[in-house]
Amino acid sequence: MLPIVDKPALHYVVEEATRSGLRDILIITGPGKRAIEDYFDRSVEPIRELQVAASEANGSSLEELLERTNIYYKRQQARRGLGHAVLIAEDYVGSEAFSVLLGDDLTFHEVPCQKALIEVHKAVHASVVAVQEVPPERIGRYGMVEGEEVGAGLVRIERIVEKPRPHEITSNLATIGRYVLSPAVFDCLRETRPDDRGEIQLTDAIGALLKKEEIYAHMFPGRRHDIGYKFGWLAANLELALERPDLSEDLLALLESLMQNPRRRGPAQKTTLKVRP
Repeated sequence: MLPIVDKPALHYVVEEATRSGLRDILIITGPGKRAIEDYFDRSVEPIRELQVAASEANGSSLEELLERTNIYYKRQQARRGLGHAVLIAEDYVGSEAFSVLLGDDLTFHEVPCQKALIEVHKAVHASVVAVQEVPPERIGRYGMVEGEEVGAGLVRIERIVEKPRPHEITSNLATIGRYVLSPAVFDCLRETRPDDRGEIQLTDAIGALLKKEEIYAHMFPGRRHDIGYKFGWLAANLELALERPDLSEDLLALLESLMQNPRRRGPAQKTTLKVRP
């Protein structure tokens, strides 16, 4: 529910899912996450102002999302990692391939990232992971993949590693929180040992699945903001606000003023700011 401009981040994720043709959406919640269910409930009065703001913003309104989707919830009783969160969705998924969209990754492109993955899945009949190139200093933050490029922006994965050190990987392709997965991944998740924090990593299960099936990576050409990090959250707010006709003019003026008056920014630093008009 972290706000991005005037909508919760999850609103953007559900919006991407609907633009990708998904209609039945299961949201995995956890302790203290009741606000998520309340947000997507038309009848909860205390958050109506937030819902109205989201309806008036760019993109799909909340009412449109609710009309186009069936939203269900399942609670993860303890924080046991992304892999465990996916595993508890097994009864809901059944024997079909399914999409996974992480709530702390926001992606934007003319063709939604998840829609592109679904199209690739239909073509290759295999699991697909979205990836983007990252600089060396960010390699330890994400699952990383190595493989062979077999088409324009399409990589056949040969190896996937969760948060490796730079010397442990020969690739700069990072997973970005969008997947289409074979139901066979559930067996792999059950067999995956928790890490030293007691969490089941989805990346480890995908690595095990790779020994049984081909898996591909789609190199996403659009914009991605990892709002799990402070800069990613700030960047998402800034970029999306600049796309809003009601905010962009004043925001650009403020940014230009800050750049022209370095004393207002704190200690003097050489800074180059690039913004999209």
